[in-house]
Amino acid sequence: MIKIERSSVMNFENAMRGARNPMNSWDRSDSFYDENGNYVLGANDLSLARRLRASGPDHRKFMRQIFVSADVTAPLYWWKEYDTYKVATVANSTSTMHKIHAKPFSIEDFSHDHLTGSAEKLLLDYIEEMEKIRLRYLENGKNKTDWYELIQLLPSSYNQLRTISLNYESLVNIYFARRNHKLDEWHGFCHWIESLPYAQDLIIQEDMAEAKCSEQGIRTAVSK
Repeated sequence: MIKIERSSVMNFENAMRGARNPMNSWDRSDSFYDENGNYVLGANDLSLARRLRASGPDHRKFMRQIFVSADVTAPLYWWKEYDTYKVATVANSTSTMHKIHAKPFSIEDFSHDHLTGSAEKLLLDYIEEMEKIRLRYLENGKNKTDWYELIQLLPSSYNQLRTISLNYESLVNIYFARRNHKLDEWHGFCHWIESLPYAQDLIIQEDMAEAKCSEQGIRTAVSK
């Protein structure tokens, strides 16, 4: 299970202005804000962005300046894999250390969408025992022994909320590394990436692996 909420994409305008700095081609910029306050890439800027994107990470530095933030709720086993990505990513999570006892345990607190029959019953029984420990912890004046039992027995299917921030370049790396992963949560995360503004043009577009652009070729692309 994965749930992604409150997505925000920021700094398109500044990123695209910076993309034109190398050739002083700001007069070619044709992007604008629509009536809803959304930044819309004009034909010239979109063409430039696509060519820079396809030319590889050395030439698409502007993508590191397009920022994304979202609230993500996912199981601990997924967060363990997400934590692989440390470059240009930040996350603030809800605290199991401080707040694990704050509410009753329920089945909704755990990813269980692939459990059936006896496996699902086992989880329900486990949650019932966890709830007994939680109540004992509260009744015994927050005894540290009970607290340790809660922490050490917490299964990896427990769902945690984190507010994440990253950029479009990070999303390129994540998307192509994880889009065919066996975990459904990664498929959900990649579908979210696909829904972001200009994702098809700037994130999902493949690198031109076969292209060996000369310095003159890059100058020509940037100036147009």
